[in-house]
Order: sequence, then C-alpha cells, then structure tokens
Amino acid sequence: MNLSNLQPAEGSTHNQNKRLGRGEGSGKGGTSARGHKGAKSRSGYSKKIGFEGGQMPLQRRVPKFGFTNINRKEYEGVNLDTLQLLVDNGVITDSVSMTDFVANRLATKNEIVKILGRGELKAKLKVTAHKFTATAKAAIEAAGGEAVSL
Repeated sequence: MNLSNLQPAEGSTHNQNKRLGRGEGSGKGGTSARGHKGAKSRSGYSKKIGFEGGQMPLQRRVPKFGFTNINRKEYEGVNLDTLQLLVDNGVITDSVSMTDFVANRLATKNEIVKILGRGELKAKLKVTAHKFTATAKAAIEAAGGEAVSL
C-alpha cells in the first residue's frame, strides 16, 4: 500500500457525473457539452410542459367545448343494498341519519346525500337524508320504514 494505489472503500463513492466546465484539457470545457447557442445552452433553461418545439401545442390546437354549470349540486349516492349490508352487520338497527353515513364513511359531513334504489331493503328503517329517488322511497316504505327529507 502506497499513495499510488489508494482507493476509496467499495460502495462509498456515488458521484460518477461528467465534471463540466473545468477547462479545455478535460474535454468538457468551452460549451460544457451543451452545444452552441439555443435555449438549451442557457442557464436557467426549463422546457414548458407540453412544449412542442414552437409548433402550436396540442392543448391549444384542440377546440374548447361545453360548459360547467356553476349551480350544479353534487350528491353522494347511497344505495339500498348498502343500507341492508349495514343492517346485516349490526351497524344500524332502526334508524339511519347523516351521523351514521359519516361514521361509516359513506359520506363526509359537508356532502349532500341521496338515497338510490339499487338492491333491496328488507329491514324496517327510518332513513333521514337530503334526497331520495322515487324507487328508493317506494322500497323503504314497502319495507315498513320511513323516508325523511332533510
């Protein structure tokens, strides 16, 4: 072992990048492997997302259409089969309201809940929600329950 054969321990070094801009003798001086002129040769260059080399980008070529209704109400749907599953699991017994929906992660406290008619409801439940579909309301009342709108 002498100064001519010293080496760092195996796995201790990571940086194997080209050292750019360290003089002509290194072979990576001058333009520092960036070529001549153009945006990519400048410091601070970053290509915009969707940039197509100056060609009109896709998001500007494609026409806009439709509109978004700012007064639209988004309902969180809960189906009858979901309610029946909660009854079967013993989570709810005779009535179900917003607190139950929030507790069982079927909706958050700020959402508007609408009861939908998929599946069948065998249990007699007093269901309290913001909205009901006609089929859901009929099914709840046919099972001997009550549909209460908030």
